[in-house]
Amino acid sequence: MRLAFVIPAYNEEALIGKCLQSVVAEIARSGADAEIIVVNNASTDRTGEIARSFPTVRVLDEPKKGLVNARDAGFAASEGYELIANIDSDTIVPEGWLDIVFSEFGRDPKLVCLSGPYVYYDMGAWSRFLVSAFYGLTWLIYVLNRYILRVGSVVQGGNFIFRRQAWADVGGYDRSIQFFGEDTDVAVRLSKVGGVKFTFALKMKTSGRRLEQEGVFRTAGTYTLNFFWVTFRGKPATKDYTDIRPD
Repeated sequence: MRLAFVIPAYNEEALIGKCLQSVVAEIARSGADAEIIVVNNASTDRTGEIARSFPTVRVLDEPKKGLVNARDAGFAASEGYELIANIDSDTIVPEGWLDIVFSEFGRDPKLVCLSGPYVYYDMGAWSRFLVSAFYGLTWLIYVLNRYILRVGSVVQGGNFIFRRQAWADVGGYDRSIQFFGEDTDVAVRLSKVGGVKFTFALKMKTSGRRLEQEGVFRTAGTYTLNFFWVTFRGKPATKDYTDIRPD
C-alpha cells in the first residue's frame, strides 16, 4: 500500500522541522512507499522555507487559512496514494508508527480509518494524568458510539489515517468546518462505509501548548461539546478558535 502524509502548517517555523525529521526517519526505517505533503497554510513566517529545505517533502501553498482548507488541499494533491496519513505540524511520529498502520489496514479490508491518542511530550505530570483520564472516557464513548449506538466512532485530529477512496466516496472534507469538529466529521461519515478504529497502540507525540495555555478542562470541554454536536447534529457548536503558537 502506498501512503501519503498530509501535514497542514500555519506559522509553524518553531516545530515543523522536528515534525518532518520524524516523518522522514520513520519512512526510511520502515521502507514504506510514502510521500510527504506539507500544506503551507497562509503562513507569514519561515514555515514554507523550512519545509522546502527537506528534499523529499512536497510543499503546497493554500492561501485560504483554516485547518480543513489545508487538509482538503493536501488530500486533492494525494492522488495515487491508497492511504492518507493526516498529522499535524507540531507532532512527532514515533518509531514503529507506520508498522502499525500497514498491519491494521493490511489485515482488515473493511477498515477505512484508523486513529489513536496523543502523547503530550511537553506537559507536566498532573496535566498528563488528566489527559489519561480523559482518554479513558474517550474509549468508553468510542465503544458506545461505534458498537452500541452505531452513530459514529472516535478520531483524534492530527493522528488518523484513512483510505483515500473511502473519503472520496463520502464526499471529502466539509470546508464549512473551520477547526473544532473536523475529526468527528471524519469519524461519523466514514463509519457509514466501513470500520473506523481507535486504538491505544497508535500513539502520536505532540505538543500540549493548547492544553497548557487554555487549560485541560476548558479544552476538553470544548472538544467534547463539538464531538456530540457533530455526531448528533452534523455541525460543530463552536466556530471560533485561537491560534496558539510557541513564543
